[in-house]
Amino acid sequence: MSWALIPLTEEQRAIQQAARSFARAELAPHSVRWDRDASFDREVVGKLAALGFLGMMIPEEYDGQGLDTCTYLVALEEIAAVDASVAVLMSVHNSLPTQMILRWGSAEQKDRYLKGMARGELLGAFALSEPEAGSDAASLRAQATKDGDHYVLEGTKAWVSHGSMADVILCMARTDTPGERKGARGISTFILTPDMPGLHIGKKEDKMGLRGDPTVQLVLDGLRVPKANLLGEEGMGFVYAMQSLDNGRLGISAQAIGIARAALEHSVAYAAERKQFGKPIKEFQGVQFKLADMATRVTSSRALLYAAASAKDRGEPVTQFASMAKLQATETAMWVTTQAIQIFGGYGYVKEYPVERLFRDAKVTEIYEGTSEIQRIVIARELYARS
Repeated sequence: MSWALIPLTEEQRAIQQAARSFARAELAPHSVRWDRDASFDREVVGKLAALGFLGMMIPEEYDGQGLDTCTYLVALEEIAAVDASVAVLMSVHNSLPTQMILRWGSAEQKDRYLKGMARGELLGAFALSEPEAGSDAASLRAQATKDGDHYVLEGTKAWVSHGSMADVILCMARTDTPGERKGARGISTFILTPDMPGLHIGKKEDKMGLRGDPTVQLVLDGLRVPKANLLGEEGMGFVYAMQSLDNGRLGISAQAIGIARAALEHSVAYAAERKQFGKPIKEFQGVQFKLADMATRVTSSRALLYAAASAKDRGEPVTQFASMAKLQATETAMWVTTQAIQIFGGYGYVKEYPVERLFRDAKVTEIYEGTSEIQRIVIARELYARS
C-alpha cells in the first residue's frame, strides 16, 4: 500500500523496509503454525531486539534507539501486516512497561530494567485488568499490604498478554485499605519479576484470535514485592496506567491498520485471479466498490493515527486523538476483514486462506486497551472538557 499521504524520512523508510523484510522472512513461514498451536517461538523476541524493535522509544543511554512515536508505528504496522500476535507483543512491550518505567521509574529502576528491555533480554508485560475489572479498571481488587520493607500482594490479574513469558510485569494493585477506599487514587503500580515467591501463572485463555501471543491470568498469592519495586508514588498507579494507555492505543491502532492493510492486499490480489461468469471478479462494480471503500478506510485511519502520533511527538496532549485513532483504526480493521471474507466467498471462511485469520485477529482490537465504547466516552468527555 502507498504511504504517499505520509512523508517518511530516509531513516523511516529504511526501518520500514527492515521491518517488512523481517516479517516476511522470519514470521510469515510460521504464522499459520503459531495460530494453530496457540504459541510462538521465544527466539522471535531476540530477533526483534536485534533489529532494535524492542527499544525503539527508549533513549540511547539505556541502549534503546531513541526514536519517535511515528517511526515506531511505521515498523509496528509492517509486523502486524504479517503476524498480529507478534505485533501485540511488540506493542505492549514498547508502549506500556518500558514507557512507564522511563517516565516514572527511579534512577535505579531505569538502570536495572530498561537496558535489558531494550536489548530484548527482558520482555515486558502489563497487568491492569482483573476478572471483575475490565472497562471499569478502577474497581480492581488485588490488594497490596505493607509488611516491613515489602508489600504483600493478593489477588488475580486477567488478560495479561504474554504474561507467562514476561520478565518484567507492571502490575496495578490497591494500596488503600478495605475500610478506607480512595477509588482510583488508592491504586499503585509495582514492578514484578517471575522469580518473586508467590507469583503464579494461572489460566491460559483459549482465544479466537491473536493466538500466537499467550494471554494468561496471574495469581498473586502472598507475593512479596520489595518497596524498591513500587513505581513512582503510592496511590498514583492508576493515573500512570491511564496516561500510558495513550501510548498503547496508538500501538493498537497501528496493529489494526496492519491487519486491515493485509486483508485489503489479499483481496486485491484475489479479485484479480478469481473468475466468475467468465471474467475476473475485479471487473464487477460491486467488488470494485468494496475494494475502494476498504482502501479509503485504511488510508484515512493511517492518516489519523499519524496525526495523533505527530502531536504526541510535539509534546501535545493526545488523549482524545489517541482514542479517535484507536476507534477509527480498529473498527476499520473489523469492517475491512469482513469485506475481505465476502470477496473471497466460501474460501474466505476456511483456514487455508489468510483472511480468515485476519478476521479473527481484528476483533480483539476493538476490545483491549479500551473498548470502542470506552473510546467514544473518552472522546466525548474531552469535547466537554475543552468547551
